[in-house]
Amino acid sequence: MNKEDLWQAVLAQIQFNVSQANFSTWFKNTEISKKDGGKIVVSVSNSFVKEWLENKYNKLLMKTFHSIDSGIKEVEYIVGKTEIKKEKRKETPQVMPVKSESQLDFQGLQINKETGLNPKYTFDSFIIGPFNELPHAAALAVVKNPGLVYNPLFIYGGVGLGKTHLLQSVGNEIVKNFSDKKVKYISSEKFTSEVITAIREQGVKKNSIETFKEKYRSVDVLIIDDVQFLSGKEKTQEEFFHIFNILYENNKQIIISSDRPPKSIMYLAERLRSRFEGGMTADISMPDIETRIAILKAKAQEKEVSFSEEIYQYIAESIKTNIRELEGALNRIIIFQKIDNKDITLEIAQKLLKTLINSPQKILTPKKIIQSVADFFDLKEREILAPSRKKEVVKPRQIAMYLLREELKSSFPFIGRKFNGKDHTTALHSYKKISLEIQKNKKLEEEIILIKERILSS
Repeated sequence: MNKEDLWQAVLAQIQFNVSQANFSTWFKNTEISKKDGGKIVVSVSNSFVKEWLENKYNKLLMKTFHSIDSGIKEVEYIVGKTEIKKEKRKETPQVMPVKSESQLDFQGLQINKETGLNPKYTFDSFIIGPFNELPHAAALAVVKNPGLVYNPLFIYGGVGLGKTHLLQSVGNEIVKNFSDKKVKYISSEKFTSEVITAIREQGVKKNSIETFKEKYRSVDVLIIDDVQFLSGKEKTQEEFFHIFNILYENNKQIIISSDRPPKSIMYLAERLRSRFEGGMTADISMPDIETRIAILKAKAQEKEVSFSEEIYQYIAESIKTNIRELEGALNRIIIFQKIDNKDITLEIAQKLLKTLINSPQKILTPKKIIQSVADFFDLKEREILAPSRKKEVVKPRQIAMYLLREELKSSFPFIGRKFNGKDHTTALHSYKKISLEIQKNKKLEEEIILIKERILSS
């Protein structure tokens, strides 16, 4: 496989592990400039992208490279002009060249600069099942009467379950049906970046913050993805609060997604939390096996390929918690079929997906449970383990103890030892307290379901 094909194969998998907005931001106009034995040199457009890939995405890139070519041991990033021709750049960001006999026919990230929407996300390509019927129905109602029903619409669920697809489907449908309405889709990370830029430029451009505010006040439909990343960002929350109020008071539609319900977003201003809960809140849970098979078949049909029922069944039975992982697995066998021009048997599929499906990180351990709980509540692992009596730490610690007992059947003395030698009665009390509270507290039950999904998908 030459370096161009290798990079396209890597990007094909990366796009299912990051949000579409982040993929477009950090991987656009990148390429492999050199492949020397086990070392890969990736050329990027500027030092900011270089630093971001090194610090945030290097582990994911290394894992992806290694899954395609086990001989790759090192990735280096350099700033330099890419060798992509200008006429090709006009087609970007595309994951693979379109209508190529020897490569995959992926639809590119044709992001609309004005709306931030990707036209490939539509209701037609959104697979509906018991796990997402409510948010889908709410989304359709919003499309018919933007700003007048379910405002705001807050959709939450685990990573890779289709939240971005559903949000962007709403945006694209409104653009299609209401040509006079201004729609804006943005990730919370990019929104935060714009707030920081406006503040930084205020000294040079005196009206930079006002210009930023006006940009969002003028929209009719604001769609903000992964709002949990606003946690702890006080200035960004303040600006978003004012924008939210102006839009809401003028019957402008607001649609929000998160990986958890509003009550579970730590360090979120109470006034924002109450506004998020003031509209319609709907969750997307994990899809059942029939839905997973339907998703695989639909994705294969989009790419004009087909595989045997046993292959679809094998993938769907092996990957249960993440639709992006399903698509990533499917893409891996499509890449093999297209590049090597070989028919895929079940045995070949099992070999190709061995590292993806039989990864040792799927083994459940006490450390993984504790770390997943800490991550969910935006805490550090040492904070949960420490003997703090702060309210924001006590509850996560009790949940972690509950899950160690529930998921691993650990003894109470063992659980106590894991938390810096606490007495077994503390672990027993925590388990009983959470067990009883789950039965009468729907929000707590939802939190624990989301934490379990996070544990299984990590």
